[in-house]
Amino acid sequence: MEVIIIKDKFMLKSKVYFNNQSLQLLKQISGSRAFIVADSIMETLGYLQKTVDYLSEAGISSKVFSEVCPDPDVKVIADGLKLYRESDADVLVAIGGGSAIDTAKGILYFAWKFGAIEGMEIKRPLFIAIPSTSGTGSEVTDFSVITSDEGEKVCIVDEFIAPDIAILDSTCIQHVPQRVVADTGIDVLVHAIEAYVSTKATDFTDALVEKAIKLIFENLEVLYKDINNANARDRVQNASCMAGMAFTNTGLGINHSLAHAFGGTFHIAHGRSNALMLNAVMEFNSDLDGSASGYATEKYAKLATVLQLPARTRREGAVNFMLAVSRLKKALDIEDNIRTLGIEQTKFERVLDQMAQTAMLDRCTPTNPKQPSKEDLIRIYQKCY
Repeated sequence: MEVIIIKDKFMLKSKVYFNNQSLQLLKQISGSRAFIVADSIMETLGYLQKTVDYLSEAGISSKVFSEVCPDPDVKVIADGLKLYRESDADVLVAIGGGSAIDTAKGILYFAWKFGAIEGMEIKRPLFIAIPSTSGTGSEVTDFSVITSDEGEKVCIVDEFIAPDIAILDSTCIQHVPQRVVADTGIDVLVHAIEAYVSTKATDFTDALVEKAIKLIFENLEVLYKDINNANARDRVQNASCMAGMAFTNTGLGINHSLAHAFGGTFHIAHGRSNALMLNAVMEFNSDLDGSASGYATEKYAKLATVLQLPARTRREGAVNFMLAVSRLKKALDIEDNIRTLGIEQTKFERVLDQMAQTAMLDRCTPTNPKQPSKEDLIRIYQKCY
């Protein structure tokens, strides 16, 4: 019998509930015992207690792990894993920023892997993700980023860790600091752009990206200036989720590869690291110094038309889209280059080769529209500096 392998697909595992007060969906969840992974901010602001109370109304007891830290490392995962296995939970809830959701995914992933090693059949819990920032899209993706013992950021990509339910309650992000709004919002933009030019992009992912890009350009600056604008909060959070839906199907690109290596080395926030790489990466992908006739240039030009910018040629469209990105970054008070972060040039140059090598091996690199050499990545870093 002939075996036919169809590689083109679009998958969305997570059910998405959105808009104000959607957190109350937890009152309707079925289960007995919940293991909640939360960051300290959600505990301080009272959303963790709301989560516990709503689950209690559904007849579900809760055990809480709140030792989440930015850029979660293997020690945090190990500490959470020990408590998770003791809890015998049939519901896993992550509430907080991308680090909280990544921590929960790491715990779930290694519980599954260690269970297999020990010959135990692991019953997968119902996994619910509740983001408190609008950036990672992690509530609907099969991606998790964990920091190794050596300080390197490692991507885990597996369908097993994709949440079953995503709850987008924008009241959970109404206390986000202005700088975090900028960092996470630009992360959304990078997710969308990289998904759009990915070698695995499809009509389905393109549709999500185009809407996400439009929502970001219409609402992110508004939200940056006024976090109390409920409409902007909803729209940016929806854009984040849409971009997540797109890139979990397409993968990302070297913008993320470079940002992972740079952010891990210098401890710079992920979204800001992405922002610092963005224009140089788009210039590399679009070959503006050459014919500017490639796939990425065409896609960037299409995004210019989405924003109703002049795009009579591919080059004009791509350049205008890049200029629009630069204007948005300026409006969000994002630095023009790495030097302005106070990183010394000699220290930066000393780690260039290692960062480029790490980026080459990153899980995001293979789906970039233009395959780079290590020397290409070094040159991009130098341009960003």
